[in-house]
Amino acid sequence: MEFATSYLPLDLARDTPIAQPNPGPGGIYARLGELGHTLDRFEEEVRARMPSPQEVRTLRLASGVPVIHLVRTAYDTKGRALEVCDTVMAADAYVLHYQLPAT
Repeated sequence: MEFATSYLPLDLARDTPIAQPNPGPGGIYARLGELGHTLDRFEEEVRARMPSPQEVRTLRLASGVPVIHLVRTAYDTKGRALEVCDTVMAADAYVLHYQLPAT
């Protein structure tokens, strides 16, 4: 239904559980917190598009099904990007729901 790849600065991830295939309970964000990094905000870029042939195979998409391509960047309280997560989702399997402050 989806696949995702996370990118983190090497100086944060090297020789830590973050660099392992399974970073443990709470995932990457819990490990970043244990290392003293406080998350402040996320930015997301969302687009719908037709999938590449490889994405059709990987996601086992029916003919004509688009994908949602979401790129999320997590920032700490100092404005440093701690993670970029690049996710591709089968558009017929997801609803993205956001709540945003009015001010």
